[in-house]
Parts: sequence; structure tokens; C-alpha cells
Amino acid sequence: MGISQYIKEIGRGARGARPLTREQATDLFGQVLDGTVTDLEIGGFCLAMRIKGETPEEMAGFLDATHARLQMIPAGDRPLIVLPSYNGARKLPVLTPLLALLLAREGLPVLVHGSASETSRVLASNVLAALGHAPMTAIRAVANGEAAFAPAELLNPALKRLLDVRRVVGLRNPGHSVVKLMQPTAGPSVVVASYTHPEYARVMAETFELSGMTALLSRGLEGEVVSDPRRTAQIDGFVRGVRTELQSQQAGTASEVPGLPKEIDVATTAGYTRRVLDGELPVPEAIATQVRHITQLALASHA
Repeated sequence: MGISQYIKEIGRGARGARPLTREQATDLFGQVLDGTVTDLEIGGFCLAMRIKGETPEEMAGFLDATHARLQMIPAGDRPLIVLPSYNGARKLPVLTPLLALLLAREGLPVLVHGSASETSRVLASNVLAALGHAPMTAIRAVANGEAAFAPAELLNPALKRLLDVRRVVGLRNPGHSVVKLMQPTAGPSVVVASYTHPEYARVMAETFELSGMTALLSRGLEGEVVSDPRRTAQIDGFVRGVRTELQSQQAGTASEVPGLPKEIDVATTAGYTRRVLDGELPVPEAIATQVRHITQLALASHA
């Protein structure tokens, strides 16, 4: 079906729009990624979906189309830990590189993938580069015990272009949801996902169940997948689509995290990360807990 017919279905407003089936969503998103539609039609699709909101079936279909078109990371002998990083830091240091390097220290292959969606934020990719982990320039396997960063355009240039629509219209679109859920590898993986707004938690969880994925889902830090070191958040695990609550949320926010700097610039964040890895500062308990749960999910997914 042509994209104009799909836009007619999803573009009738929050109440009048009709949800797409998984197969229709796959077809629609495939057309967007294949570049067979105009810029105006892409804008219409993005705005219509922003008003309507994605259903789990639609998200599963968008993922099906994306996975069919990704440049996949070759499988290794251990599950690839996938950390999407598309938000960066605005108020607190971006700690996704710390999470990635702690997981790599457990002997796991770790892929951080991302793209700048907010020009004013400090990005995980820049912190990783300051720590000696330059972005990948070609698709390759990630070694056990390695943390690698892949720019979104390396995995799929069309997906990066869809993300950049936000710079024009000022609103997120389904591409921003897809990149936080996709598994860019031909082998087993654990996708670490996060949500900022509670309404997205249900859609993301049901999408993991529909897609039979192995994943960890929790409330993130400023849109990043790493746990907020000041809080104890709910954490849910999925093993081939089967959901288990791993940690329940606890009320309260710690006023201080030992050693956590107040500055969020790249050099300060890289320095803090290095000191934690060297044992000079403690690993924040919330992040240590997250590492344990991800490691257990990797073992379960490989069983």
C-alpha cells in the first residue's frame, strides 16, 4: 500500500486514527527507510505518528523493517550487550560509557550506538573517545571484553536521516523509539533500554514480548540507558520475550553520590569514569546492580 494511504489511516488525530497491523507497519517503515517516499510524506508520517502514538504492534513492525535493513554486527561466542545512546547529558554526567566499560570488564562484548539528537548535550561517544575508544568506521565483530561505539549512520544511513527530521520539525518520531529497541546483531544479544515517561514503559515492554527479545528495561538517566545513581528504579528483564521483574522501585533520591562530579563536560566525565574503573572511587550502587542484572540476562539468553 502506498504511504499516502497509511498516512490517511494514522493521520486522523489522537481519537480518529486507526492503528496499523504489524505487517502494515513493516511495509510503511520499510518504504520510509528505502527512500521511496518524498520528504513531505516523511514529514507527514512523523507528525501523524507523534500525535497518534505508537502501539506495540506498530513498534514491532517498525523493528521488523529496521532489522531487515541494518548492517548487522557479526555474532560472537557471547551475547552482544547493546546500549543505545541518543540523548546525552544535560544536568548530570553521562554515565553510559561507565556502564559500557564495566560490562566489558565482565568479559562481555558491548556495543554502544548513537547519534547526536540534542546539540547542547554532552554525548557518550565523546566521552568514550576521550577514554581512547574511537567510533567504528566499518562494521566488524566486537570482541569479548571490548566496548565499541557505532554511529547510527554506520548501521543504517536512512535511519540516521529519519532521526535528523527532529532538527527540522522539533519533535521526536518513530525512529527515536526504534533505535532504543533494535538489536543490530546477527547473534544473541541483550538490548538495554530505558524510558523517561511512564507511558512508554508499557509500549516498550509489550514490544519486547511481541518480538521475543532479550532485554533489560528501566527508567533511564536523562534519556540514557544507564541507571540514575541517585535512585532505585524498577528494572524488568526479558528473556526471549518472557518478562520478569528484577527490581522494584523505591521512593527517594539520594542527595549525594560519592565522587560524582557536579560538572558534566567531557574531560570531567572521562576523568570520573577512569577513577571509578581504576578503583579510586566506588561504582555507584545503582549502576553496579544494573551490571549484575545485564550479566545474568546474558547468561540466560545463552542457555
